[in-house]
Amino acid sequence: MRVGWRATVTADPAYYQYMVNQGMLDPARIAFPAAVQPRRVDLTGERVHIGRASATRGFTPEIDLGGPGGDPAISHIHAILIARPGGTWALVDPGSTNGTTINGTDNPVAPNVEVPLNDNDRIYVGAWTVIILQKG
Repeated sequence: MRVGWRATVTADPAYYQYMVNQGMLDPARIAFPAAVQPRRVDLTGERVHIGRASATRGFTPEIDLGGPGGDPAISHIHAILIARPGGTWALVDPGSTNGTTINGTDNPVAPNVEVPLNDNDRIYVGAWTVIILQKG
């Protein structure tokens, strides 16, 4: 039986400031959102796509970070969560434009490399988005 996992998606001001300080985004062009409510997504199935919807491609990710007020630095398919044996999850970045990091490291996840995830891991994507994984 698979242990229930969920992802909490929110905007992280410290991550946004880090991206500004690293010169990875221009705050005059991309402002931190004024009001973002955290949302929870239950992780179900074998794959959970993180990205933004595309009507022309007919694609809607399970964790959609686009749309009005969405993170503008998200690729259509930015990252994929993959269910692993034993009720755990792994992350793959299929080659997103702005990269993916885990737990605040400076080193982005290498494209197409599966990285095991743990309870309370923090996935950073885009200009300000953090996705916190929680088991149980």
